[in-house]
Amino acid sequence: MTDLLPALQSPTGPTASREAVRFGDLSLTYGRLAGASAALATRIAGAGRVAVWSTPTLETVIAVVAALRAGVPAVPLNPRTGESELAHILADSEPTAVLAGPDDALPPALEKLRRVTVDAREAAEAPSGYATEKADPGEAAPEAYGAGEAASQDPEAPALIVYTSGTTGPPKGAVLPRRAVAASLDALEDAWGWTGDDVLVHALPLFHVHGLILGVLGPLRRGGSVRHLGKFSPDGVTRELGSGGTMLFGVPTMYHRLAEVLDGPAGAAERDSLAASLSGARLLVSGSAALPVHDHERIAAATGRRVIERYGMTETLMNTGIRADGIPRPGTVGPPLAGVELRLAEDDGAVLDEPGAIGEIQVRGPNLFTGYLNRPDATASAHTADGWFRTGDVGTVDADGYVTIVGRKATDLIKSGGYKIGAGEIENVLLAHPGVREAAVTGEEDPDLGERVVAWVVAADPDSPPSPEELADRVAAELAPHKRPRTVRYLDALPRNDLGKIMKRSLRA
Repeated sequence: MTDLLPALQSPTGPTASREAVRFGDLSLTYGRLAGASAALATRIAGAGRVAVWSTPTLETVIAVVAALRAGVPAVPLNPRTGESELAHILADSEPTAVLAGPDDALPPALEKLRRVTVDAREAAEAPSGYATEKADPGEAAPEAYGAGEAASQDPEAPALIVYTSGTTGPPKGAVLPRRAVAASLDALEDAWGWTGDDVLVHALPLFHVHGLILGVLGPLRRGGSVRHLGKFSPDGVTRELGSGGTMLFGVPTMYHRLAEVLDGPAGAAERDSLAASLSGARLLVSGSAALPVHDHERIAAATGRRVIERYGMTETLMNTGIRADGIPRPGTVGPPLAGVELRLAEDDGAVLDEPGAIGEIQVRGPNLFTGYLNRPDATASAHTADGWFRTGDVGTVDADGYVTIVGRKATDLIKSGGYKIGAGEIENVLLAHPGVREAAVTGEEDPDLGERVVAWVVAADPDSPPSPEELADRVAAELAPHKRPRTVRYLDALPRNDLGKIMKRSLRA
């Protein structure tokens, strides 16, 4: 296969002077990134596996790119991971070194590993095309540019090992081959018309596939640019999209905050500047969870632009997506991407073909992982006998092939009174109520119905929340009586993870 990052093959090539990546006031051209990553690749060549302390910084980008160029699997580590979970990941993946920035304070669990320091500021200030990574004390000096470059790369060779969220037990390491990374990014190139002229803006974490593979490796594979905000803010989005950004990647929490500025008490200047920046972007993309229809409509009303959604997960990378030349349909994640096969299945394995049927989403294609590290049992149980991956997500497919995600099979499909009820559609109705700021829906055991619908609500005005009866009647009128919440619980905030996903298991517990 061709190299994953062809624009970085030469520090003096045609893209050498083009900005590759920027974090705040610090940026690297393709030439400088090529030189720095090649030197670091030399230092870690043959290391087995390397951990990357994945802060939202340029150091993380250099580290991951260097590992890819050296043919060494990288294990991104979330700096906020707790001690026991971090110990599990390290024992499972067995990295021989940890790549980190010069100012990073690493936890004790990483002290037994060789530390390889990555200095982005030094790389940014060096002459373009020169190797800039210096060896740590006691380490051999790096060789000349290109010495760590693998002569060829097996498409099935592991590129990254990304650990799942661990919602059903200890996190599992999904082994992502170079083939899967290339297949997903090239399918998005086809779907979104993604080119080297695009400048991507985002503020997503760099230890997950959304922020790291799509948000960093995606632009670099195309020869384009990525501007990372470091920390999300509407002002940062306004600034970067207004100064040449063409694409925005975000999660629903981010788009909700943008919608609050566009349709809230913000000043006219702030509101108008944000609306103009969003209007000028070529693509606004949301992922990692469903974007509520209410926020879709608020953004579209203020900007004239539709946010498009895509659907993927750690083990499969990207499965579906609204095309840039397609019809944006709020609430759907579009048709399968090029090369991806998708079907719905019942609990007993029966394949569902009729439009509108609700079933578990199963996929297969070149975008899939090769398996869970050290877990052949989990790998086998995640696949059907005929080779399809069981996503654990429940959805529907319409006559045009557009997929709608109902939710996770374990938490978002509620079986009540003989009906299959998707939590997402109820959440959309609740969120459209002016008195509701946040909402989540779960199922709870019920002796009569099997499960009853439970709504968890954060009120816009905590002193005057909408009543349970008002919310239940609204859902019954807009959807169906059997979908109304039987119980409403009020919270100050919903529990969310680093990507903004609501942690429904915490609610149910």
